Amino acid sequence: MSTSTPSPRTPPTARRPPASRRRGSASASSPSSRVAARRPSTPSSPRLSTDCDTVSTDAETDAFDRVCEALAERILDGEIDEDGVESAKLDACSEHGAAKVPKHADILDAAPDGRREELETVLQRKPVRTASGVSPVAVMTSPHTCPHGKCLYCPGGPASEFDSSQSYTGHEPAAARGVQNDYDPYGQVTLRLNQLRQIGHPVDKVELIVMGGTMTARSHDYQEWFVKRCLQAMNEFDPKAEPTPAEEESFAEESYPFRYVEDVIAENETATVRNIGTTFETKPDWCDPEQIDRMLRLGGTKVEVGVQTTYERVNREMHRGHGVQASIDANRRLRDAGFKVGFHMMPGQPGMSTEMCLEDFRRIFEREAWKPDYLKIYPTLVVRDTLTYDMWRRGEYEPLDNEEAAELVAEIKSMVPRYTRLQRVQRDIPADHIDAGVWKSNLRQLAWQEMEKHDWTCECIRCREAGMNDEEPEDIELRVDTYRAGGGTEQFISIEDFEKDLLVGFCRLRFPNDPPRRELRDAAVVRELHVYGSEVGVGQAGDGHQHRGHGRRLLGKAEELAREAGYGKLAVISGIGVRQYYREKLGYYQDGPSESVRSSLPARNRDQCPFRRSPSASPGGPVPARRPSPMR
Repeated sequence: MSTSTPSPRTPPTARRPPASRRRGSASASSPSSRVAARRPSTPSSPRLSTDCDTVSTDAETDAFDRVCEALAERILDGEIDEDGVESAKLDACSEHGAAKVPKHADILDAAPDGRREELETVLQRKPVRTASGVSPVAVMTSPHTCPHGKCLYCPGGPASEFDSSQSYTGHEPAAARGVQNDYDPYGQVTLRLNQLRQIGHPVDKVELIVMGGTMTARSHDYQEWFVKRCLQAMNEFDPKAEPTPAEEESFAEESYPFRYVEDVIAENETATVRNIGTTFETKPDWCDPEQIDRMLRLGGTKVEVGVQTTYERVNREMHRGHGVQASIDANRRLRDAGFKVGFHMMPGQPGMSTEMCLEDFRRIFEREAWKPDYLKIYPTLVVRDTLTYDMWRRGEYEPLDNEEAAELVAEIKSMVPRYTRLQRVQRDIPADHIDAGVWKSNLRQLAWQEMEKHDWTCECIRCREAGMNDEEPEDIELRVDTYRAGGGTEQFISIEDFEKDLLVGFCRLRFPNDPPRRELRDAAVVRELHVYGSEVGVGQAGDGHQHRGHGRRLLGKAEELAREAGYGKLAVISGIGVRQYYREKLGYYQDGPSESVRSSLPARNRDQCPFRRSPSASPGGPVPARRPSPMR
């Protein structure tokens, strides 16, 4: 390791929350007063207690505790299954005279010593959160204007009445966690990990999702500090400790010692809570080579790009600040760098007919310049404090309603290729903040109803993955789909039960067009390797599909295809917390900066296969990791 010690930089102190918002604070005041002011206020003077009040409160507490203990005992005895929990709660409250119905987290807290995990198998809420094998943790950057200004439909921003992150109202779940912690990254991650533990989810494998405007347009110091503090929160979180209730408090730290981001990243490689991938949300015109390199150095594995539409006129009229070519270029550059690429698409913008909306999706699914790995559909909503709100009030614009959006999404779903995962079909803005547009929260369900009318099916990854279905795959086979996208050749290698149409796992192998980094020259690139099934803790055995050798089989096929195509090296972009797996289990070694997320061919296979050794590899074996100079 190099012993050179560059001069340290002080992290941006402006993003640390004031003392009044930190845990243990006596004051409840918040700098986000404009957001907080819309919430119900509590009386400033406490109600005077009486002896009767005290007795009543104690009795209610005792009754509530008895309910939780009784429910925990009955569940562990097998008297209550997953479907009967809610009705059992009401019966227990009636039996013990409890006025408050317990949450799942309350019952988990009443578990006898050593039996909490048994309870979690029944009480785990929203299993879809970890059904894909990881726990998503979304964090929000602080309010900051986009460099180009503001799109016509965009709510939020520091100058808006919401005083929230750009394109958010501050009332979405992730945005609300940001407000609660004054946008401190450490506080947001710690809060979310506690919430996931409270509802029974494991948090060993975390996918970090960085949201809130154009992250890559922020200062370099802010980007580095933000990601570093997110990783520090994971490194310092104890998943075995009892989850801390955190409905109102901030988890942000008042003070903390300075650490280099490289050291924090290295620590997370072997931490108990590991970052297995990081997603950045940004605009296409902020995906230049320099910005892509910085995302890689910070552990990025996936980028969600705000494409919104393939129509040049619509982009211009909505004040997007970029054209269609910027989206095409971003898609190509990100793929060649090894990133997974997701598109945000916004049908129903002003000036768009239903046919134009459908044509948007035909283009991105069929034309070589596009073909996203992931997709989020956000029908245009009318929210106050936007120019589209003014247009709607004047009668100049009418967004898609619930029924129109359901029909549109249904037809889009019938077009989605097998290699694309449709992640979302609507924004999570609360209905009471939507003035016009899709306000029903079950748009995906409504779209399925429309599909049944037309006898349509959806072949997207989400609809076929094993973790999302009740059936278990039995007769599994390996399949390779080849297609052109973004100037390169893509190989979608999958393990599936074709009879039941269930996807167990897949690998995205790319033969790039113009690799942006030295270590990717003469290399085929594995952009994603994923095995589905409920999350299994790091190093643990499970009864699902993870840790059953499917990943090795997929990667072996990728090596074979790359070798046959004449490539001298296979590079893998992987999350920080997965590097140890590639090094110790698969024999890969680090190639490039120590914070790089790519590894070259397995060292054990160098003499047995025609792949060439990386120019940076020493004759005796893998290149030892070296500490680079801190990012500037």
